[in-house]
Amino acid sequence: MLRSLFSGISGLKQHQTMMDVTGNNIANVNTAGFKSSSTVFEDTLSQMVRAAGAPQGGNGGTNPAQVGLGVRLGGIATNFGQGSAQSTGRSTDIMIQGDGFFGVRSGGETLFTRNGSFSFDQDGRLVTNSGGVVQGWTAVDGAVNTNGAIGDIQLPTGTLLPPKATGAASLGGNLPAGAADGTQITGSYKMFDAQGKEHTLAYTLTKVDSTGLANDRWTLATTVDGTAATASTAAFEFSKADGKLVTPPATGTPATQTFSVTAPWGDVNIDVASVSSFGGENTLAAGTQDGSSMGSLQAFTISPDGTLVGVFSNGLKQPLAQLSLASFNNPAGLEKVGGSMFRNSVNSGNPVMGTAGGAGRGTLQNNTLEMSNVDLAAEFTNLIVAQRGFQANSKVITTSDEILNDLVNLKR
Repeated sequence: MLRSLFSGISGLKQHQTMMDVTGNNIANVNTAGFKSSSTVFEDTLSQMVRAAGAPQGGNGGTNPAQVGLGVRLGGIATNFGQGSAQSTGRSTDIMIQGDGFFGVRSGGETLFTRNGSFSFDQDGRLVTNSGGVVQGWTAVDGAVNTNGAIGDIQLPTGTLLPPKATGAASLGGNLPAGAADGTQITGSYKMFDAQGKEHTLAYTLTKVDSTGLANDRWTLATTVDGTAATASTAAFEFSKADGKLVTPPATGTPATQTFSVTAPWGDVNIDVASVSSFGGENTLAAGTQDGSSMGSLQAFTISPDGTLVGVFSNGLKQPLAQLSLASFNNPAGLEKVGGSMFRNSVNSGNPVMGTAGGAGRGTLQNNTLEMSNVDLAAEFTNLIVAQRGFQANSKVITTSDEILNDLVNLKR
């Protein structure tokens, strides 16, 4: 009877633990990045009443007779299944789609989390709601070295993109093959010097008499800010057979599919490989140029591999940093330390840091948070199971008590 009492008590304790775990899951049903837990029970040692017997002579063997001594907690397992996505519209809210954890420096140690609700502090560091600093690689001159040391991600407010002098440009489109002699086609570029000052490079193409020539000929004149500028070529020639740029052979045509203009800040190489001369309309237009004015950081986006790309006031974009993700051989071995954080343990293995999307790690999505993976229907079912288990074990205790009372009452 005492054995049944203690078995019932062990059942009460463990079902209370099940209630605690289930209650914690339900409490965190709306916690971003929360991973639910479940209890696993196992029986305790059993008392041997009769040992097993081997067959002897004409008698058969006998099985052991044992009385169990109750239940104990086998473990509390964490479910690392993917939570649902919730769009938030905040650029610093980041969700991991797949495996992996954000690395966060908290005090003197690195912790790990699936909760991507981040923001920037006054020093420009990307931090969690509790002040932990998100880890990754900071770009140097727009380049991220993912083989370098991992550190705090910091985007200083007032980040500037220095100006760049124009050194290359392109020209494309069609010069009408049937244009009359003397036809002029003009256009211009906006270009920049090393200080980011804006300049205008204009060009004028004039159709000249090509009678008797195998090629259609256009002379070229260029100016910078209204002042004549020297170009490395004075004319273009296009084959009358196929309308393509001739390079060379005629004197005065580009020796290659580029020509250069001498500007006050240096030579500008202009690619004309895509210019043609077919019958039809004039579509000649200035293409891209690689110069820019100074730009200040206006916003940023996050690519699936975790790269923070800055959007600057001059219209350019440049990588600023890249988030790192940690993977573990055994994520179930991580310890929960509160604040939606985990700490690696002797059974989780050491974190392997790398980029999102590589080596089995998930990809990232900003403006989105991963919500809790708690299944309310399953948790409510667990509540019923825990309640009935607790109730049944309490009946064992009360029944054992009544039997003990009857035993005492044998002597009156």
